[in-house]
Amino acid sequence: MTPVDTPVEWLDAQQQLAWRAFQVMQVRLNAYLAADLTADSGLSYADYTVLVVLTDRPDGRARAYQLGEALGWEQSRVSHHIARMGERGLVTRQRCDADRRGAYVVITDAGRAAIVAAAPGHVAAVRRAFVDALAPSELAAIGLAASKVVEALDGLESAY
Repeated sequence: MTPVDTPVEWLDAQQQLAWRAFQVMQVRLNAYLAADLTADSGLSYADYTVLVVLTDRPDGRARAYQLGEALGWEQSRVSHHIARMGERGLVTRQRCDADRRGAYVVITDAGRAAIVAAAPGHVAAVRRAFVDALAPSELAAIGLAASKVVEALDGLESAY
């Protein structure tokens, strides 16, 4: 946070245009992808992202705090969402022998089937709304810019 007595360095016109365009793009893209995913597969966008994290792991499991770190979620959101996914049979909790207080979140066969069924439609939606709208050089520039922003966020203690 900026102390009250520190002058604000306002965004110039170009910076403001880029920032606002990014904000609108992010909100609309996420809304489009979430609606498309739910209509196509019945999964919420949050369900899908949890299943992606789990399927990216060879054993299909992660501790709740690891899910939170990977998704940028607070612990309470992870716990509540995992409970809802568990009720639907997409994930289960498995005791952690190394830490008896903890548990793993494990993708179930139903969870694997759900993401396998949802992925082709989701990828098609990402292509329609994002990839196909950009030239290869623009796509590369966005990837580089996003990586730089993530790196800067990793260096900011106050970001979390």
